[in-house]
Amino acid sequence: MSDVFWSRGPKTRRSSGRGPAATPASIARVELPAPFEPVGEHVEIALPGGRALFTTRRGGVSQGAYASLNLGRWTDDDPEAVEQNRERVAHTIGLSLDAVVQGRQVHGSHVERNIQAGGQPQEADGQATTREDVALLVLTADCLPIALIGNNAVAMLHAGWRGLAEGIVAEGLAALHELGATEIAAAIGPGAGGCCYEVGAEVARAFERPAGRLDLKAIAREELHAAGVHEVHDADLCTLCSDPQLFFSHRRDGGVTGRQAGIAWRS
Repeated sequence: MSDVFWSRGPKTRRSSGRGPAATPASIARVELPAPFEPVGEHVEIALPGGRALFTTRRGGVSQGAYASLNLGRWTDDDPEAVEQNRERVAHTIGLSLDAVVQGRQVHGSHVERNIQAGGQPQEADGQATTREDVALLVLTADCLPIALIGNNAVAMLHAGWRGLAEGIVAEGLAALHELGATEIAAAIGPGAGGCCYEVGAEVARAFERPAGRLDLKAIAREELHAAGVHEVHDADLCTLCSDPQLFFSHRRDGGVTGRQAGIAWRS
């Protein structure tokens, strides 16, 4: 396995998860593994052919359980607040909000090919494109956002346990290959870590593993490596046990929470 590249940095400073930290959280205080770097309140990575941004929950206008940068249009948050939040993220990556596209996520493995800005979102848990005038967005609150960056196409995947079990990683790579991409690298953003993600027998059986803690990130890395992706970067950020002021977590917050995003675009 000497040809496999896997970056995983030192552990981040984490709270107990029982409540807000005494000092306001900031991604600038987190030790990120290179080549991830803080950009404003978020995490960005630049790879040959494109970039990916993984948002935190900081820097928005939402209130209460959705404070503050909730990007989930299908949550019970104030829709106007969500749109303001999304405008702020689009500004961060230098595109108009109309150019940031996403599917309606259903915890499946379908990846839309070469989507364009505008129109109604289709059921999909991933998107791939060769276009340079759009950015691809998925929403997460414990599931993994996985960016795939090729030399002339990019993809962004929403990978929960169901999506991983159904093969969304392979589907995302197939989409990029169909679009002519080669030399693909991957970046795994904040999501539930093997340190915290407890599953029962049904979920564990889907991966031929025992019930207990399940490391979705390790599964994703294994699938990427097996498919020939040798450059795999892991931000090593767990949404469950990181400071609760940094990330939304569906499990930690009892199902009433906002959504952060993974966004990929060509550069």
